[in-house]
Formats: sequence, structure tokens, C-alpha cells
Amino acid sequence: MDYKKAERVFSAIGIFCVWFVLIFLFSIAVKLFIDGFHRIFDPKFYISYPSRFPEEAGILSAWVDTIYIMLGAIFWSVVLGIPAGIYLEEFGGKGKIARLIEANITNLSAVPSIVYGLLALGIFVYRFKFGESILTAGLTLGLLMLPVIVVTTRESLRRIPRAIREGAYALGATNYELVFHHLLPYSLGGILTGVIIATSRAIGETAPLLTIGALTFIAFLPPPPWESFIEMLKSPFTMLAIQMFNWVSRPQEAFHKNAAAAGFILLVLCLLLNSISYYLRYKMRKKYQW
Repeated sequence: MDYKKAERVFSAIGIFCVWFVLIFLFSIAVKLFIDGFHRIFDPKFYISYPSRFPEEAGILSAWVDTIYIMLGAIFWSVVLGIPAGIYLEEFGGKGKIARLIEANITNLSAVPSIVYGLLALGIFVYRFKFGESILTAGLTLGLLMLPVIVVTTRESLRRIPRAIREGAYALGATNYELVFHHLLPYSLGGILTGVIIATSRAIGETAPLLTIGALTFIAFLPPPPWESFIEMLKSPFTMLAIQMFNWVSRPQEAFHKNAAAAGFILLVLCLLLNSISYYLRYKMRKKYQW
């Protein structure tokens, strides 16, 4: 077999695999849309609390808690992950300790999420006494997102040509000026992409949150942060994925339709997050080119 024929066969196999994945994902989205059609376009579904009556049940507490938890998770993972990635890539060196840290961070990206739940249960719930709260949930998902953000930050910095660093140093730039005036602007698109991809993964997790005491039925909202920020952080919590888990476990068919509607909304939310990441990456690459 000549190289051109092998290339055509490989391209055909790749195209087939891509279309197979797309058709599979599209089929899931269509199935969820058809099953939950009536609830998706029902305004009461978004402003009602969970109920033992399926036609009255909604996702109000689930989507509000999801927003609070994900904002906290993004905050903690970004505050810790991006500086850690910058330090490891630019100032951590290439010694044995640096390689050991890099290997451990890479391995943490593949650790099952239930392990993070057990870690959070032992540290945040029992050791620090944060309780089964929105604060604990945000910290738990922040830990889950942290390795992905560290690795993405390092890869984004690694793609920047060495000439930019050498040119900045030649003009007398300090390490601070190099990082904040040159490296971060060029790598920001890739870093933001990593943050949103990590967020898309974390928003659908249920195992770690159930481990730390997430509730499957909440008929109230936490106080708004502008009224009592501390009480909001201490409030019990649920999430869209956990609400889906609760409805799927019920025998009534109507609850399964509610779960399908919530699942479709979650898919749309993940698609929106990924679309934002691609848009931001495009704008950043267009603004900062080398």
C-alpha cells in the first residue's frame, strides 16, 4: 500500500469516527428534547421548587444552587490553578522535584471524582467544620477543576515562542513584567479554554457532591449574597445533575420526563460554555499574534 492510499484510508476512518461520535451525541440530545419537550418550554419548570407531584416539580433551587456552586468552584480553581501553572512552567525549574510535581498533577487529572468527594468529606466537612454547604461544594468542585487548569495553563505558556521571553529580558523586563505584560496576554485564550472545559466537566458531577452531603430535595433558596454572604455559603445545596438523579430514580414516567428536560438544559448549558471558550480563544488569538 502506497503512502497516498494509506493517507486516504486513515482520513476516511477519522471522518467516520468523528461522524459516529457526533451522531451519537446528537441522538442523545434529540432523545432528551423529545422526552422533556413539554417541560422545557414550560416557564413554571424554571421557577418552581421540587415537588412530589411531577407536573408541579421544577428546577428553581437546582439551577440557583448550581450557579452559586460553580462561581465558587471557578473562583478557587482560577485563584490557585493559574498562578501554580505559571510558577511550575516559568520558575519551577526542571529538576527532580519539579518533574515529580508535574507527574502528580497530571495523574490528578485522571483521578475518579469520588476520590475528591472523600477528600473533601475528610477535610472540609470533618476537619474544617464547613458542613454540607455551598462553600464545601464549591471547594470540592474547585479541587476537581484544579489539575485541568494547571495543566492547561502550562501548555498555553509552553506554546509561546522562546524569542518573546528572550526579547523581553533583553529590553530589561523583570519576571513580573514578563509574565503579566507578555506571557499572560498571549496565553490567555488557551487558559480561558481550559477553565471553561474544566467547568463543563465539573457542572455535571454528582458523586463527589453526594459524598459530602448534597440534598436531592430542597424547597427553598439560599439567601442572596448581597443580604447575607456568610449565610449563603453555609446553606444546604443541590445541583441540576443531582436533581436529575433524584427524578430518574422515581418510578413515575412523568418524573423521567422532568429528568430529560433537566438533562437537555444541562447539555445546552455545557454547549454554551464551550461555545464561549472557542469564541474567547478566537478573539485572544486574533488580538495577540506572533
